[in-house]
Amino acid sequence: MSLHAFLWQPDSPLGGGSGSLADCTVAIKDNICHQGWPTTAGSRLLENFVPPYSSTVTQRLLDAGAALVGKTNMDEFGMGSSTENSAFGVTRNPWDAERVPGGSSGGSAAAVAAGLCDMALGSDTGGSIRQPAALCGITGLKPTYGRVSRYGLIAYASSLDQIGPMAYGARDCARLLNVIAGPDPLDATCSEQAAPDFLAQAEALPTRLRVGVDEALLQGLRPDMRANFDAALQVYRQLGAEIVPVSLSLMSSALPAYYVIATAEASSNLARYDGVRYGRRVEGSDIARMMTGTRTQGFGAEVKRRIMLGTYVLSAGYADAYYHQAQKVRTLLRRDVEAALKQADVLALPVTPTPAFRLGEKTSDPMSMYLSDIYTIHANLTGLPALSHPSGFVEDLPVGFQLLGPAWGEGLLLGLAMKYQSVTDHHFRRPVQPASASGRS
Repeated sequence: MSLHAFLWQPDSPLGGGSGSLADCTVAIKDNICHQGWPTTAGSRLLENFVPPYSSTVTQRLLDAGAALVGKTNMDEFGMGSSTENSAFGVTRNPWDAERVPGGSSGGSAAAVAAGLCDMALGSDTGGSIRQPAALCGITGLKPTYGRVSRYGLIAYASSLDQIGPMAYGARDCARLLNVIAGPDPLDATCSEQAAPDFLAQAEALPTRLRVGVDEALLQGLRPDMRANFDAALQVYRQLGAEIVPVSLSLMSSALPAYYVIATAEASSNLARYDGVRYGRRVEGSDIARMMTGTRTQGFGAEVKRRIMLGTYVLSAGYADAYYHQAQKVRTLLRRDVEAALKQADVLALPVTPTPAFRLGEKTSDPMSMYLSDIYTIHANLTGLPALSHPSGFVEDLPVGFQLLGPAWGEGLLLGLAMKYQSVTDHHFRRPVQPASASGRS
């Protein structure tokens, strides 16, 4: 059975040659532009869009000698947690073809897990790198906001989106981050702070570190998922880490704040898709009917749902009650997490409440789908780096363990994950019979 991990692949990989990634094949999530390559963001509205320019990250990959092997499937405009919202069909989890790979970077996660490429780029707005990485048994990192240029990334929620690396192990994530991170004059939100050598930082990890855990956050976790989390913590304890209690009292407010802010920004960002300048156009008797027809036929149900919600929370009379309150919660949440990080060097969290769920299981219940992000949205709201690495199996399906660190602390997270992976074999395990790639070439 086909995975449908790729939306588009060139006749032969683009790039290759000398450089730090000369031995690597890399897949690109289909919301990251590359000149001359179809880039759809999983939407019918951009079905025939071919960008006239390249994103900063893809150009840096080519400069490093990486072979770019194609564009991967995703939830439309990054809106989803299962890659079931793609206009071009679902992607299947290589560990069980009847289950989702997670989302919205599910195509990238499935491609790496199935061995169709060495590494991949995803984008993370509320967990869209870490959640599919966990469900597919690979490692994924959401960098600090501003660490990696977003130039050429099709925006969902601009203050939350961040491009990041996905690979089987943390070492390859560090290699990939070394290439794509750093200042970019083409992106005003990209930090001017020079990027360090993340692999060198990871290898120079301090001997003793404190890992913070909020016990209250784990109370609702399924017993088998809790046992997996505790087992991963025990590995860190055996590696010399001190497990310390912390309090993250505002975490329960993160999910509603996230969906107010993310949908508000989506409503604004997606207003540009009107049929006038580029993308799909549905002709009408006047401009209003043309725009209405274009957006009605071009956007999928989940995108329409989030545009409607975002428009509502920004509307006169409601912006103060919802959007501005959510921004205040965001500020308080950042303070809450930073206070916890004064007591610990990193924070440990689950990645997902369950292993990969079955295709179609949550499509009729949007709230249940949104709850898939309950442990991952904090990093996006606070702008802090977070990493998911494989931590074993539940119901014979891979699950992940999450580390959230201080701003610019990617090297610390990668180093901890590398130490964990040096004494475990979870990240070496592969699906028994990886499915073929399949794509719309």
